[in-house]
Amino acid sequence: MYAAYAARIDHDQPLDGLELGERPEPEAPPGWTVVNVKAASLNHHDLWSLRGVGLGEEALPMILGCDAAGVDENGNDVVVHSVVGQTGHGVGPREQRSILTERYQGTFAERVAVPAWNVLPKPEGLSYEEAACLPTAWLTAYRMLFTRSGLRPGESVLVQGAGGGVATAAIALGAAAGLRVFVTSRDAGKRERALELGAEGAFEPGARLPHRVDAVMETVGAATWSHSVKSLKPGGTLVISGATSGSAPATAELNRIFFHELNVVGSTMGTKEELADLLSFCAVTGVRPVIDSVLPLDRAREGFERMAGGDLFGKVVLTLR
Repeated sequence: MYAAYAARIDHDQPLDGLELGERPEPEAPPGWTVVNVKAASLNHHDLWSLRGVGLGEEALPMILGCDAAGVDENGNDVVVHSVVGQTGHGVGPREQRSILTERYQGTFAERVAVPAWNVLPKPEGLSYEEAACLPTAWLTAYRMLFTRSGLRPGESVLVQGAGGGVATAAIALGAAAGLRVFVTSRDAGKRERALELGAEGAFEPGARLPHRVDAVMETVGAATWSHSVKSLKPGGTLVISGATSGSAPATAELNRIFFHELNVVGSTMGTKEELADLLSFCAVTGVRPVIDSVLPLDRAREGFERMAGGDLFGKVVLTLR
């Protein structure tokens, strides 16, 4: 079957390790199922895999891709939850959780094998392309906003770095849930797009907000950390799920954190139950993932280059028809 896979690890030039071509058909052990992939979306996790983060040489070649929507063996439209081993279903109770492509072959292929427990029904109102955006970036944003932050409708949130998959998801989901959403971006066009998604205000990085916020959604890391901490109300919560600009800020702002009794909360992916809630939320509210571009699988390299360059707004989706 045709697939996009990591053939080599290269920390400095990750795309040099990306290859497209034939790979063996997936095998489904007891308790697993094979999904015919219709659409799969790119995540920064795929670039990090090519750099060797979470993926060792011994696991190569590894088909990339965490997210997928497609058709199961019974002809049902489904969405794949990409966290394997979270509760032991399909892999045994002692296996630590992992994301597809860390231990198991991923979704950038015509077919993928996953535990049957990891398959959820796709709502009729979502296209394959839209549904394929949800299991990683949108699920991460959903958990950050509604599980880890403690935010309630009417409260305010700052989303750092508008344009990326998690950030655009947080803007759209937050606005739909009745939150007052503020965003930052270096790009004027991305700030305008954020306003169209429902943000109340869009600002340049580091800019003073109209008022301090109840929570900050942080995926940028070192470059925005100080601004995130300074933008919070006393007792506010900073939720961090990534650090694309680096994990070592110039100052940790410890004095401000303890003096204002701020909460710093980590967040990683989400549960199958949260993904089911997210699918329902999109179906009921009409919120749809922001898609930057849709490419056939054989043009996957273009999608990787676009994501690596950062010149995108929303998700890059790969299709198989």
